[in-house]
Amino acid sequence: MRFTFFKSLPVQLLLAAISAWLLAQLIPADYINTDSASFSLLMLAKTTYIGLLKMVVGIVVMLSLLQGITSIGSTVKFKQLGCKTIAFYSFTSIIAISLGLGASLTLPAWPQLVDPATVTLSEHTQLIDNSSASSDAIIGKLISMALQNPIAALSNTNLLAIVVFSILLGIALLASLPAKHAVFDVISGLNKAVNTLVSGIIQFAPYAVFAIVFEFSVTSNGELFGQLARFAGLVFLLTFIHGAIVLPSIAKATTGIGFKSLFKALSAPMVMAFTTSSSSATLPLSMQTAEQELGVSQSTSSMVLPLGAIMNMDGTALFEGVAAIFLAQLYGIDLGTSGYIMIFIMAMVSSIGAPGMPSGSMSGMQLVLLAAGIPLEAIAILLIIERPLDTFRTAVNVEGDIIAALVVDKWQAKA
Repeated sequence: MRFTFFKSLPVQLLLAAISAWLLAQLIPADYINTDSASFSLLMLAKTTYIGLLKMVVGIVVMLSLLQGITSIGSTVKFKQLGCKTIAFYSFTSIIAISLGLGASLTLPAWPQLVDPATVTLSEHTQLIDNSSASSDAIIGKLISMALQNPIAALSNTNLLAIVVFSILLGIALLASLPAKHAVFDVISGLNKAVNTLVSGIIQFAPYAVFAIVFEFSVTSNGELFGQLARFAGLVFLLTFIHGAIVLPSIAKATTGIGFKSLFKALSAPMVMAFTTSSSSATLPLSMQTAEQELGVSQSTSSMVLPLGAIMNMDGTALFEGVAAIFLAQLYGIDLGTSGYIMIFIMAMVSSIGAPGMPSGSMSGMQLVLLAAGIPLEAIAILLIIERPLDTFRTAVNVEGDIIAALVVDKWQAKA
């Protein structure tokens, strides 16, 4: 039992972070030379981890989006039920992201812990120059960046072009191929393989976390843990507001169901989602709850809930928006108007097709950080507190899926 406990990735990440912080406190500052060979060797763990993430991010985005769109099954389903489902999921995701960004921009800025001059960004990171933040410049730049050769986009990590191409290709595949075509099985298999690869890369995270926390502790006087604790508290509070107030209010306004009746029905799948941190693993119980406890038709639940397990990640979208602003301010990066717009757009897009597994949001987080010009190494910082937050927001994701089935079923009955 003891050894199994230490094999847990969240435990390893926490131990790595604490060990790095303690080491930084024990070594006198005069003995730490950030230009030394030993320090560079320690930073090699960070460099390797970030390189592995960059290696897969474009493919992860493309396959996740293709999986999410082609899982609809056909253009007929897309028109009849899929459009309503996607419209509802988009609406709640927009509210979640707006809640997160609004709170982040209203509250005092997080203190800068890193000198911007020491941060090395990829030449293909920030998509829009903040010096040209007018609406015409932003729209023009978005269009020019989006409509590019997909092979070149993958090579240059032009994530916006990858997203646009993947959406168009997914719709084209739905329109031209039968529902059971082998291409869809290939996409599903490739997506599963890439997610397995990402999971393997994340296993290397404790080493990267040790290096990054040590670096932060040396340069920021140990303030990182305090900032992470406050950030986690903010995310928890905002996610709670979305799950306890926003989503039930939407259900009440559209279907008339009361808060007490709703949460009584949702208690079992939400608890399971909380304990497993997987919306996919909770799917069978979600479908049973929707049909037996809330009276949702089988035809609606069989379409809306599987789609939601792939495409509806309100808690994830909220987390990614707040996290991007937190990390940008931590690194002293001035996002500007265009940066906030890109965070909004990419948090929305990255929540579509996020793997329904523990810490699945980390794949989409890469998309948000790269688009806003934030170093990918920041993901390792988030991993220190991401796992506890993941359990809570997965429960909210599942809540949103079931409420969506309830609302869409009501719309279908009126049609």
